[in-house]
Parts: sequence; C-alpha cells; structure tokens
Amino acid sequence: MSFITRQIFRSHGTSFCRLAFARMLSQEGTVNIDAMVKDAGKPIFVFMKGTPEAPRCGFSNAVCQILRFHGVDNFGTFDVLSDDDVRQGVKDHTNWPTIPQVFFNGEFIGGCDIMLDMHKNGELIDELQKLGIRSVLLDAEDGDKKS
Repeated sequence: MSFITRQIFRSHGTSFCRLAFARMLSQEGTVNIDAMVKDAGKPIFVFMKGTPEAPRCGFSNAVCQILRFHGVDNFGTFDVLSDDDVRQGVKDHTNWPTIPQVFFNGEFIGGCDIMLDMHKNGELIDELQKLGIRSVLLDAEDGDKKS
C-alpha cells in the first residue's frame, strides 16, 4: 500500500495497522477470524462497529457498557467498519447476521442480545470467572453482606 493511500486511511480514521493485520490474516480472499481472535491475546474479543471509546452503534455500545459494568476494561476489539471483508467474514464464520459479535477464549458467545440476557440472569458472572475474570458485581455483593 502506498504512502498516499496510508495517509488517506489515517485521515479518515482507519488504522493502517488494523487494516494490514486483517489483510495479513486473509487466505484466498477469506478472513481468518479464529486467528484474529487468538492473536489478540485477550480472553474477550468483540467485533464491533467503532471502538470501545467511540462506539458507532448502540448495540456495540451496549456490549462495551455491559463489560465495563462488570469491571472488564481490557478486551480485544476490531472495528468492522474499517474492513468490509472482516465484517462479512465474521458473519460467515459464526453464521450470525449481526454485529457486535463477542468471543470468550476464542469461542463465539453471541451478540448484544445474548450478552444482555447473560448479564440479566447472572450467567455472565460465571462465564467471566471461567476466563479468570472476577466481576466487580461480586465485590458489591460481598460489601452488601458485610453491611
């Protein structure tokens, strides 16, 4: 990719490194979603619209807020708006039609609706514990018991 092309991507907010990363993981025109999730090196990975700091969709924002509500601030993400091949590739990979898509330890969990259900019924606390992440809600419960 030429210097000028990289400058155009930068001026439009698309990270050249992220784009190059996604292209590097491509094989014969298909994106290797498993490799993207694994190579992120984080137990939670979200394919979303925008970034956690600046989500560009209400559902992506909701997933980030649910994770933050549990005290999870360090999770991997990829902005699917920066690469149409990744956007379609993750949908094809999971056979799930919508974004965001959440992965725990490389396993597809679901989208915003699934995360919201898991949060509401308490299942998310258990799943986070399996990842070695303690939800801050447990600390709040412990504090309530001491009062």
